[in-house]
Amino acid sequence: MKLVVLDRDGTINHDSDKYIKSPAEWKPIKGSLEAIARLTQAGYRVVVATNQSGIARGLFDMATLNAIHDALHRAVGQAGGRIDAIFFCPHAADSNCECRKPKPGMLREIAKRFNVSLEGVPVVGDGLRDVQAAAAVGARPILVLTGKGGKTRESAELPRGTEVFPDLAAVAAQLAP
Repeated sequence: MKLVVLDRDGTINHDSDKYIKSPAEWKPIKGSLEAIARLTQAGYRVVVATNQSGIARGLFDMATLNAIHDALHRAVGQAGGRIDAIFFCPHAADSNCECRKPKPGMLREIAKRFNVSLEGVPVVGDGLRDVQAAAAVGARPILVLTGKGGKTRESAELPRGTEVFPDLAAVAAQLAP
C-alpha cells in the first residue's frame, strides 16, 4: 500500500497563531487540494495527522473540529481527491501524552490502524515537530515551506534526511509524477 501522511495547518490549509477555530477560518493553501487529488489518483492512501490543542484550551469543541474536518473532506472531494483518515491529538502541549507530535504516538497509531510499516513513508509538515515525529518512526520526513515551514528551515536543526519542498503541490509532483 502506498501511504502519505500530511500535517493539516500550514501544510494543507493556512495556519493561524490564533488557531483555526471554525470551518469559516479553514482556508486551503493554493494547490494543496489538487495535490491531494493527484496523490489519491496515483494510488496513495492520504492520512492527516494533526495536533489540535485548541480542544484542550477550550477554544473549540469536538463538534467544531468535526465540522472543520468535514469542510476539508468536502473540499478535497470536490478537487477529485480523498482523505482516508484524520488522526489528531486533542491534548495541550504540557500534557505529556504520547500522541502529540513530535512524539511518535500518533504516527504509530496510523501504522497500527493501517497495518503498515512507516519505514520510508512520506510524512509532510511545516513544523519541526512534524519532521521529528517522522524521523522517530523511520518515515521519510518532508518539510514544506508554507505555514511555519520557512521559519522552521531557518531556525531549527532538521532531522537528517529531511527533504524540503516549496509546498504540498511540489511534494505531490515528485511523489506522483
